Amino acid sequence: MNIALARSRYKQAAAIGEPEINDPHEVIHVTLRELERSLGVMEQLQKAERATAGDHANRSLTAIYILQSSLDFEKGGDLATNLFQVYEYVRFHVLKAWRNEGDAELGQAKLAIGEILSAWQTIGDQVGERSE
Repeated sequence: MNIALARSRYKQAAAIGEPEINDPHEVIHVTLRELERSLGVMEQLQKAERATAGDHANRSLTAIYILQSSLDFEKGGDLATNLFQVYEYVRFHVLKAWRNEGDAELGQAKLAIGEILSAWQTIGDQVGERSE
């Protein structure tokens, strides 16, 4: 999937009134951030033994789809494959939570996405420094 399609999918899932994002790096950054946020909400609901909010599960699955389909396996090699597997892990546990299965590891999924988000932010900071 190219960045234009990813951007289009994100726009479809984004809340009304959100600013338009044109930078491909920022599209992924926002997608990761929103995924981490939705996983946090789902984790809190799970801890409170409440049903997962469908909108957060949907947002999570949309974000995962964007992230997975944005990977370039030819250029990314093992890194792209490993990221795909992490996203699959997260997707698996989002679906478990959506089905109200108590063993969904949302905390671990959120932690994994948080680490990717942190690394992505560092990459963005380094790219920004080079372009100045």
